Amino acid sequence: MAADSFYGVLPLVILSLSVILFLRHRHSQLKTPCPQSYPLIGNLIGFLRNRHRFHDWVSDMLSTTPSLTLQVNGFLGLSHGICTADPTNLHHLLRSNFPNYIKGHRYTSVLHELLGRGIFNSDGHIWSSQRKIASYEFNTKSLRTFITNTVKSQISRSLIPHLSSAADAGELLDLQQVLRKFGFDNICNVAFGVDPGLLTSNSTHSNNLLFVQAFDSAVEHVSNRFMSPLPAVWKMKRFFNIGNERKYKQAIAMVNQFAMDIIKSKETQSDSKTDEDLLSRFMASSWDMGFNDEERRKFVRDIIISFVLAGKDSTATALTWFFWLLAGHPHCRDLIHKEFSMLMASSAYIHPENLNFDELKNLNYLHAALSESMRLFPPVPINSRLTVDHDKLPDGTYVGKGWFADYSAYAMGRMEKLWGSDCREFKPERWLDNNGLYQTLDQFKYPVFHGGFRMCLGKEMAYLQMKSVVVAIMYEFEVEVIGGGGTPEKMVAPPYTLSLLLGMKNGLPVRLKKRQHP
Repeated sequence: MAADSFYGVLPLVILSLSVILFLRHRHSQLKTPCPQSYPLIGNLIGFLRNRHRFHDWVSDMLSTTPSLTLQVNGFLGLSHGICTADPTNLHHLLRSNFPNYIKGHRYTSVLHELLGRGIFNSDGHIWSSQRKIASYEFNTKSLRTFITNTVKSQISRSLIPHLSSAADAGELLDLQQVLRKFGFDNICNVAFGVDPGLLTSNSTHSNNLLFVQAFDSAVEHVSNRFMSPLPAVWKMKRFFNIGNERKYKQAIAMVNQFAMDIIKSKETQSDSKTDEDLLSRFMASSWDMGFNDEERRKFVRDIIISFVLAGKDSTATALTWFFWLLAGHPHCRDLIHKEFSMLMASSAYIHPENLNFDELKNLNYLHAALSESMRLFPPVPINSRLTVDHDKLPDGTYVGKGWFADYSAYAMGRMEKLWGSDCREFKPERWLDNNGLYQTLDQFKYPVFHGGFRMCLGKEMAYLQMKSVVVAIMYEFEVEVIGGGGTPEKMVAPPYTLSLLLGMKNGLPVRLKKRQHP
């Protein structure tokens, strides 16, 4: 009888639990929307259907939610998370409850082989010690001067001569590829004190070429890891050392060999502690940290490779979209040219190759146009954190322990609630006050350089480099973008690739025509 009673009640218990779970799920859905999610498969179908326009898909979904925040459900419930475009939530993630939102295993496992425990792939004490060293160095006048001189030298010795040759020959040029090569040459000079020479003499030095190729291959691979809808697949390939994971392992070995060779070489130089590149500076700072030789080399290797990754393509990506947008908005292009032409006309000693930090800083409209371009096309379109413990965001969104918490800079630039009804338009004027001076906006509304305690240390240097490149190119050449560039019509469906950075699909083909100067 007892058994019969038990089995008679069991279906009612199961039914009751099912109803409770359904109601809890429904309540969660009402509290935090989860568009295009289905039982078991989560958001997988929506992701696969919209993979080619992933960032616009996310933007579209976020724009329909009450608080610009949505819940994300992974395949088979293996992962859960939220994605937000709300500045108040972002302030909570990156500052007010910073310790609860870390890089975590979801992020670090993807980048571990490439970045190790470098500043962009670590948390806690390891991160804070590197941040302290890097923050000190980036605030020194000597480093700013070194980076400024390096950028000027690279522009005059390699970028402009390379572009001039193409202009003289009437060649069709992929400006995105040129800017990437320039960026790699520049960051290697700043980071290692080594010039790969990608834009000069075809870079015949085999070690430099192998490093460049290996690094590019490694970055492409980790991008594919991040965008994989089923991480278990690449993890299984890594375990068995097969397919593209085996090639990735070979690329990492080449990157490590190149970095360690330079580190050991600098250790033997008597003046290594007075060198100006980042590697020499970080080596000098690491001597008193209690490391043995191998630990110190690994520490320095991780932090310097992290900065190479950060600087390699980020400014090139930003500038590619910038020139694409200028081609579709010729009145903005003309205002930029007029602004720096008036600056150079004010003194016979001012020339694009010798503009100093203060002169570049006074180019307010150019600064506004670059900021506006990155608002719409941020080099890093989306970022992620892992939740240490259960939490509730300021808008009431529940975030479970172990959930990921993403924020989309790409989506935030397209939110009408943040930027108004013209949010999808390219309008540099939105960054200028009534006197035409550039005005800085809230970092949590504009997280292009991240925000909070992980705010990008190289922000000012990035603007300096971008302004220097834009002025040099626009002073010397008229840039014709094949296909007309980023007109308002083409901005509706921008041609980006799905990667760590918002690269332009199929590059940016241009023709250059030399300007005539008196």
